[in-house]
Amino acid sequence: MFGKTSLGSILLVVGGILTVVGFVAYFQDNPTLNLAGFFYGIPVLLGGLALRASELKPVPYSQPLSDTVLKLREAQATPTQNQVRKDITRFRYGQESHLDEVLERLGLNPSGDCPELVGVREQDIDGAYALILEFNSETVPFTTWQAKQDKIERFFGPNVRANLTQPAEDRVELALIAQLEPAVVQG
Repeated sequence: MFGKTSLGSILLVVGGILTVVGFVAYFQDNPTLNLAGFFYGIPVLLGGLALRASELKPVPYSQPLSDTVLKLREAQATPTQNQVRKDITRFRYGQESHLDEVLERLGLNPSGDCPELVGVREQDIDGAYALILEFNSETVPFTTWQAKQDKIERFFGPNVRANLTQPAEDRVELALIAQLEPAVVQG
């Protein structure tokens, strides 16, 4: 629940209300309410400001989610796909950008500038659930992404196949496609 709501905004509102109540109580000569308003309101307000300053907004969906794909997600999505989806579609605090540490580990920030995750969508690709991450990749050429494809698959695996496409210049789409485990034959 809190991942979809800005905690910084909530604290700003609560802290602002408490602080205003403290000021009003001060001018109405109500020392108990005045003290409570100042002692709680100002720190909560400052905490809200700090969180808003370090807030990273959720990545938007570029396409609406269909019921078919939702059922496919529930049946096939790997724990890694679910974790990535949940992490990028909620508010984050204290990070420069979504998946910045992952891209750094994969070597996709040669000049120190990571590609920017700008969209996400979920699709059915040949009957398999796919989580597609859409990047603005102005500083990392598509050939570098292609050279790292095996490493990307190992990082997001097991049971995930990575598919890279370049829909436009400076844009890269990384499809994390669930791979069904082969059936075990008992003999």
